[in-house]
Amino acid sequence: MLMPKRVKWRKQQRGRIRGVAARGNTVAFGDFGLQAIEPGWLPARTIEAGRIACTRGAPEAKIWIRIFPHKSVSSMPAETRQGKGKGDIDFWTAVIKPGTVLYEIGGVTEEIAKRAFNRVAHKMPVKVRMISRRHL
Repeated sequence: MLMPKRVKWRKQQRGRIRGVAARGNTVAFGDFGLQAIEPGWLPARTIEAGRIACTRGAPEAKIWIRIFPHKSVSSMPAETRQGKGKGDIDFWTAVIKPGTVLYEIGGVTEEIAKRAFNRVAHKMPVKVRMISRRHL
């Protein structure tokens, strides 16, 4: 499962996702990309599930994961009284802004890429669309 090797501060506040992605919003490595069109959190388990679905959908393709779960999300156990501080880290997540490219795929036709990304899209908690590289 993806998570940082080390962090300066273990626990973070939740924050708000505002605006659209200014960086990481174009296809940079492969031929086709899967782009988020709404904001949200993508847990590390979901990123891994998407990677597995993509490799099984197109085993001959080269796949790039363009996101990384830097944010720790903590939670207290159920039926716990108030006080006693912040809970333990529950999972790691990537903060996704609209326009962020999540995955890229290369070395396959558009039809195979569409089929592979369709499998991945079903696992994502945010709406996504397939985009292609702009050739200048």
